[in-house]
Amino acid sequence: MAQAGNDVTVIDVGAHLEAIRSDGLTVIAPDGGEETVRRLRAVDSYQEAGPQALVVLAVKTNVVSRVAPKLGSLLADDTIILPLQNGIPWWYFQRFDCPYENRPVESVDPGGNIAASVDPKRILGCVVYPAGEIIRPGVIRHVEGNRFPVGELDGEKTGRAERVAALFNDSGFKSFLLDDIRSEIWLKLWGNLSFNPISALTHATLVDICQFPLTRQLAADMMREAQEVAEHLGATFRLPLEKRIEGAEKVGKHKTSMLQDVESGRPLEIDAIISAVVEFGRLTGIDTPAIDAVHALIGLLDRTMREDHGAVQLRRVA
Repeated sequence: MAQAGNDVTVIDVGAHLEAIRSDGLTVIAPDGGEETVRRLRAVDSYQEAGPQALVVLAVKTNVVSRVAPKLGSLLADDTIILPLQNGIPWWYFQRFDCPYENRPVESVDPGGNIAASVDPKRILGCVVYPAGEIIRPGVIRHVEGNRFPVGELDGEKTGRAERVAALFNDSGFKSFLLDDIRSEIWLKLWGNLSFNPISALTHATLVDICQFPLTRQLAADMMREAQEVAEHLGATFRLPLEKRIEGAEKVGKHKTSMLQDVESGRPLEIDAIISAVVEFGRLTGIDTPAIDAVHALIGLLDRTMREDHGAVQLRRVA
């Protein structure tokens, strides 16, 4: 976006912030080419950043609750907030004409603190398809994907949604408007809720999971359970389940973000990716035994890592 001529301010902390300030932000493309962006204003203060036209909330789901109360300094009268998180968002039932309208998603936003901090009228939904990994502070490897479809929470087609889609497209990404952003969320979540925790527990890449019959079947079982929950809530799936698995297989030897977090000792992004699906299963009265089992295992791994302040990595022995 900065390279396309837009005024971009990034808010970060620690080593990432210092690297961006001193050397710019570098992206390594899938073909190995590198691009360094120095046309960035990098700050660590929301007050210093000041009001923005668009706030791209690009933090992990488990960080949103700490960030949301600080967003006020970034807001002008018409500021749009674009959350870029995996999984079920805190706003799922906001501006949604359904029996559960305005119901909080307790797994993601216990007590409704995020919802209380962010006016839902400011939110524009977005589903993030690119996969990447942090190589070192200020340097990101882009593995694959460039789609950022967007949509209003109530399904309306608006000028602001068109402007944000155009911003992505003009910046070299691929974006388009959706009249049902929640169905697209489920399509992406289909893979995240299965492949992410399975990879974190087994230290296997996407292609390994898909080509090992037992884990391929486990992923499919979890996805079928999630599909039943999603369809009960009104979502539709534009791809068949097997096609979604084939798409993950084609990504190849990519470590999911949750596996990267396990190896780095970071808190795991469990709540939005899998706990919320368990919550929705209880809400709708639909059994999710495969999801429940994996949820228990990945939850214990996360707790063990946090209690022991540890990380888990495979160590070559021969």
